[in-house]
Amino acid sequence: MRFKIQGRLPNLNEYINACRTNKFVAAKMKRETEEMIMWQIPKHEPFGKVKIHFTWIEPNMKRDKDNSAFAKKFILDALVKKGILPNDGWENVEGFTDSFEIDKSNPGVIVEVENC
Repeated sequence: MRFKIQGRLPNLNEYINACRTNKFVAAKMKRETEEMIMWQIPKHEPFGKVKIHFTWIEPNMKRDKDNSAFAKKFILDALVKKGILPNDGWENVEGFTDSFEIDKSNPGVIVEVENC
C-alpha cells in the first residue's frame, strides 16, 4: 500500500509548544492532524505485521529531519483509527525507515506499508 499525505505535518517542536500551552491545545492539534491524515489514506484491507517506509518531502531544509519524522506518530495513529493496522505496537509494526527529499512546491509524506 502506498499513498501520499499532502502538505506539511506538525513537527516535534510545534507539538511540544502546543503541549506547553496546555493539554487541550496539544490534544486538538493531534486530533485535527490525524483526521486530516485519515482523509488521505485510501481504503485497504487490514494488515497484520508491517514494515513502513516514510519519505518526508520538505519545502526546504529549515526543519531538522528528526523533528519532521516525529509526525510518524500521527500517521501510525491514523492508520490504526482507519482500521488499516490493528495496533501500532510491537506486535504489528516490525519497524520503519525514513528518507528525505526537498520539493518546495509539493511538500508531504509518502507512506509505503509492506506486509512482513
